[in-house]
Amino acid sequence: MNDSQAQCRAITRRANSSFPLAFRLLSRQKRRGMEALYAFFRVTDDLADETGEIAAKRDNLRQWREALRAALAGKYAHPIHAALHDTVQRFAIPERYLFDVIDGVEMDLEPLRFVTFAELYPYCYRVASAVGLACVRVWGLRPGVSFQETDEPAEAAGIAFQLTNILRDLMEDAGRGRWYLPTEEETALPLRNPGFQIDRARDFYRKAEPLHEMLRNEGRAIFHVMCGTYRALLGEIERRGPATGERARAPRCRKAMLFLTAWPIRWGLR
Repeated sequence: MNDSQAQCRAITRRANSSFPLAFRLLSRQKRRGMEALYAFFRVTDDLADETGEIAAKRDNLRQWREALRAALAGKYAHPIHAALHDTVQRFAIPERYLFDVIDGVEMDLEPLRFVTFAELYPYCYRVASAVGLACVRVWGLRPGVSFQETDEPAEAAGIAFQLTNILRDLMEDAGRGRWYLPTEEETALPLRNPGFQIDRARDFYRKAEPLHEMLRNEGRAIFHVMCGTYRALLGEIERRGPATGERARAPRCRKAMLFLTAWPIRWGLR
């Protein structure tokens, strides 16, 4: 188990993301749980993004799906599996969320275009909301709150985050044959006037807000960092415009301030 946890930690630290830093807001046990989840999501994503033929990638994801099924039954084929299985059991994470993420990543293997937002929504759910729904199980809830109550705002947070990612990576994804914005809205709402898509994302952020008061202090603190970072990123996208070709980033000073202000939340002082 220790070796598996060490592998998860190593994968997490190698990732080009500031979010693992926020894991420090969690207790040791929950931090290990988040590292196991993050490592699983990272490996899954890498299987789709690596160079190679689409057929080979699809087969790799099929094998990864089968290996996950075996791991959840106690048969481990990858260094992260023991830690992941322990996390799923310890925090009662519904297994379907992990399979949903694999399904979502697999959708990216082929060139993508969505006609309606109703078609885009399941993709966003699989690659983002399912991640958040699993994480909430690790973060924990305040006494008297049920996961049934948190599922709706947690799902909304995932949709908001993914819509923000889509707007950030718009031109980069277009170069890969992926155009996530619904084509039926493209004519009525051209790229040079993206306010509708930004407003849609902000609406999902508003729907996610009740989650703040449902989580334990550790969870409130890490959600404060994540939600604040993505909202700052959306603000930068709006300021620059999503079609500039320059990848927007949340300002470092803003991310640093979010992390600092998260500690009083972590200790129940806010």
